[in-house]
Amino acid sequence: MTGGREILHKMKEKACFMASMPDSPDTRGKGGASKRITHGSHLVKGKSNHAMEDCLVCEFKQVHNNDLGLFAIYDGHMGHDVANYLQTHLFNNILKEHDVWTDTVSATRRAYHSTDKDILAKAFELGKGGSTAVTAMLINSQTLIVANVGDSRAVISKKGVAKQLSIDHEPNREREIIESKGGFVSNIPGDVPRVDGQLAVARAFGDKSLKRHLSSDPDVAIELIDNDVDLIILASDGLWKVMSNQEAVDCIKNMKDAKAAAKHLSEVAISRKSKDDISCIVVKFQ
Repeated sequence: MTGGREILHKMKEKACFMASMPDSPDTRGKGGASKRITHGSHLVKGKSNHAMEDCLVCEFKQVHNNDLGLFAIYDGHMGHDVANYLQTHLFNNILKEHDVWTDTVSATRRAYHSTDKDILAKAFELGKGGSTAVTAMLINSQTLIVANVGDSRAVISKKGVAKQLSIDHEPNREREIIESKGGFVSNIPGDVPRVDGQLAVARAFGDKSLKRHLSSDPDVAIELIDNDVDLIILASDGLWKVMSNQEAVDCIKNMKDAKAAAKHLSEVAISRKSKDDISCIVVKFQ
C-alpha cells in the first residue's frame, strides 16, 4: 500500500504541474479595447527539496455569451494539493454564483469563502497545507476583476507605467487583526515575519491548524480595460521577491510574444538568485 500511495502522490505532482502548462490560442477582444490579446505562462521549480507547489490557470473560454479570460496563480505551501484543488475549482465556483454577471465582486468574495470552507472540510484528503491565490477575470475584453489572498501579485501596465492591482497580505500589515484573534506575528532577525511563527502570509486558503488566526477574505479590484493598457502580469512571490512592479513591466514591454515574455521574467528572477518556485502569466494587448 505504501508504494501505491507514493506512486499516486507522484502522479498528483505531475498533474498539478502539467495541467498548468497549456495556453489557449491568441484571442482578439470583442469589447472595449480594440487590441489583439495574447497570453502565455511559464513555471519554474525552485531550489528547495520539495516538489513544485505552484499551479496556474491561463485560458480564454465562452460562458453565457461572454468572452472570459481566466488567469490565476496558486502558490502552495506544505504541499501542492490545495493549489491543485484551487486550479480545478475556484473559477468554477465563481462562475456558479447567481450574481456573477451583475455583482462580480460580491460573487467572487463568496466563492473564495465557500471554496476555502470546502478545502478545510477536505483537510484529511488535501493535507495540512495551504495556498495563496491571485485571480484575474477579463470579461469581454472590457473589465478586469482581480482578487487575491496572500502574496501572489497582479500588475497592470498602462502606457508603460506599472500599477499593482492586488495587495500583498503580509503578517506585519495585519498584525492587529491576527492578535485580536489570539495569534501573534514573529519577527525573528534573519527571517521574514510569520503568523504564529509559521506562515509568511496573513491570508491563505487551507492551513487548517492556523485558520483561527488567518483569513481567506480576498481583496477585490475592478480595472476598466482601455487602449492605454499594454499588458498584465500575474506571478507568485518567487518573482516579486527579486523584482519591482516597474522592473517587471520594463523587462518585457517591448516583447510581442506573451509566452516568451513570461519565460523571460522567470529567467531574470533566477538570474537574480530567486530560489522559490516561480509561476508567471503575461497577457499582452497589442
